[in-house]
Amino acid sequence: MNTLRNKVQLIGRLGQDPEVKHLENGNKLARFSVATNESYKNKNGEKVDKTQWHHVVAWGNTATIIEKYVTKGQEVAIEGKLNNKSYDDKNGTTHYITEIIANEIQMLSKP
Repeated sequence: MNTLRNKVQLIGRLGQDPEVKHLENGNKLARFSVATNESYKNKNGEKVDKTQWHHVVAWGNTATIIEKYVTKGQEVAIEGKLNNKSYDDKNGTTHYITEIIANEIQMLSKP
């Protein structure tokens, strides 16, 4: 049952080309956002489309695959885990960020 803890699976489209950084230690970091869509009918019977944006981070070989093959608008399936972090801005306000650390990515559409 341990494998089910903190596991996320998403299918969505990239909102922009991934940002890839080559770190001094030789590792790679890829950051991008993925949109997921859902639709439902409100109490008046009208169809409502809702889009949510998810911040995704990938490291190492997964980042290399993303750098080579993944572009804006492409549909992808992502499996990973949630990571929460926070930081204080220059005014002392705390900001919270939830991101997905991608372990695997599969391209579902051509770039």
